[in-house]
Amino acid sequence: MATAVRLSARPATHTSALLACGILAGPIYVIVGALEMLFRPGFDPLRHDLSLMANGDFGWIHTSLLILTGLLVIASSIGMRAAMHDGPGSVWAPRAIALYGLGLVAAGFFAADPAYGFPPGTPADAHAVSWHGLLHILAGVIGFAGFIAACFVVARRFSWREQTGWALFSRVTGVLFTAAFIGIAMGSQQGGVVSTIVILAFTAAVVLAWAWLSLVQLQLGEEVAS
Repeated sequence: MATAVRLSARPATHTSALLACGILAGPIYVIVGALEMLFRPGFDPLRHDLSLMANGDFGWIHTSLLILTGLLVIASSIGMRAAMHDGPGSVWAPRAIALYGLGLVAAGFFAADPAYGFPPGTPADAHAVSWHGLLHILAGVIGFAGFIAACFVVARRFSWREQTGWALFSRVTGVLFTAAFIGIAMGSQQGGVVSTIVILAFTAAVVLAWAWLSLVQLQLGEEVAS
């Protein structure tokens, strides 16, 4: 009997450890990103997208951040598959989250191009897109599409489980992130009021997205432990 209990507890422990990767990914990204915004010379959060920080002398920090958090998200998707195991979303939610993680990793390998005065020494009107900059954009599109899909698939699962608050939170996150992503993708003239609003809205949406991911993984971890 004791052996059977140990064997049944082991998969749950592994699942919880994988889910913990997703819980930690968000705080790591947000905290390190905030420190980069504070201490990277020349970076203006009202004018520059976070992806630009992959350039310059300390660009390796942001590159490593994208790859690390992407790998953590991929690991958490494996934990999600084990935690959800059946019912609506049990197949596609983990796959969508894994796609988001892959997008982050790819975005780390293919850096965004220097633009609009960052890093220092870059012309203020620079906005050319190189091959790796194009691949960075493509990685972002694929990853964000996976995240948005995950929000709605997970919302359906929460509804099935009659967890209406979590379902609403997931749908609102998906809608707001979609709107912010469309805004940043459409772009606007750098330095204008509209551009500032778009950048701030997208930054807020990224923080919301990470919060949602961490909280959902935490909720799944509690279900596994119960």
